[in-house]
Amino acid sequence: MKVAKVRVILHVDMNSFFASVEQAENPKLKGKPIAVAGNPRERRGVVVTCSYEARALGVYTTMNVGEARRIAPHLVVIQTRHALYRQYSEKIFDLLRQFTPLVEPVSIDEAYMDITDIGGLTHAVEIAESIQKRLLAELDLPCSIGIAPNKFLAKTASDLKKPLGISILRKRDVPQVLWPLPVIEMYGVGESTEQKLHALNIQTIGDLANASHALIKGNLGKHGERLHARANGEDTRIVDPEAAEDRKSVGSSTTLPADETDSNELYRTLGKLSEKVSRRLKELERVGYTLTVQIKYANWKQQSRSHTYTVPLVESDDLTQKADQLLQQLWNGQPVRLIGVTVSELIEQTDIVEQLTFDTYERYEKENETLRVLHQLQQKFGRDVISKGKKES
Repeated sequence: MKVAKVRVILHVDMNSFFASVEQAENPKLKGKPIAVAGNPRERRGVVVTCSYEARALGVYTTMNVGEARRIAPHLVVIQTRHALYRQYSEKIFDLLRQFTPLVEPVSIDEAYMDITDIGGLTHAVEIAESIQKRLLAELDLPCSIGIAPNKFLAKTASDLKKPLGISILRKRDVPQVLWPLPVIEMYGVGESTEQKLHALNIQTIGDLANASHALIKGNLGKHGERLHARANGEDTRIVDPEAAEDRKSVGSSTTLPADETDSNELYRTLGKLSEKVSRRLKELERVGYTLTVQIKYANWKQQSRSHTYTVPLVESDDLTQKADQLLQQLWNGQPVRLIGVTVSELIEQTDIVEQLTFDTYERYEKENETLRVLHQLQQKFGRDVISKGKKES
């Protein structure tokens, strides 16, 4: 009887990525406390990430810039440079693919690798050390690497030792290493899920692991089933190099029963499509930043309109409201045969860092409340009941 080969998965996680890139670009910043912010000139701008030197002084991600400068007077605050970070990201993944083609990027600064067939557990640490050394030598970037038999444990292991750590986490280690931790420490558990688990008297990862499958599934559905399995150290997901392409966008479109000129019918359809996209994003545990509405007219001419937002897109109401605005800008009144909605620029929900000042956030909240009321009125009385920001003369 042939014994199944034990998988060996690496999770490569770059340390303080944006800040490390800035230090690599400007060696004079090495060893100094630096923070990367969306708007460094605004005291209430938000710290997106910071170097370990800054963290040692008490600076942390999401802290406002004014507070960060107060507790760390010598803090160097730098404007985000997303194009530069994407360039470094591609170089990182290209380097990883020199070890194995089984590389699955999961965000701009992390990836899974399956090294089962190129060294297995025997040479896992050696391979991890080689990756770590090359990233430092060639790109001047530090990383931590988790080694485990599956994705969940590998990602968890990469968090155990930072910066420049290499950690092994076996399934047999789970009761000792993970079970004593509060559930919020578990990858995939956010505040909402934590509250639901607390309502079931589940406080630790061990409580979750030892709870009945029926209880968890009944209260948290498929997501709960996944968490229950992972709390027990189980995760069957493969390392899929194509998955990164699949995660770039989520969309839904439909061909209408007849060529449509009724604006209310178009907006109703847009709302249903937005709900589908929202559900799919939540299933994938993703959010996006770019929304696209596309239409095909009865004469087969196609048009689309896109907009990139500063806050993440995932909720159906928010998607519907923003898609409505794009359709208003796009549609010329001619009969529509097909309509679709797509969300792109996706990242994992756990990687969200909203680059907003508090003023911007307040404006966003107020605008969304206005849009919600407007949307409700239009649903009840029709599309033309009111126009935002206009009045009849």
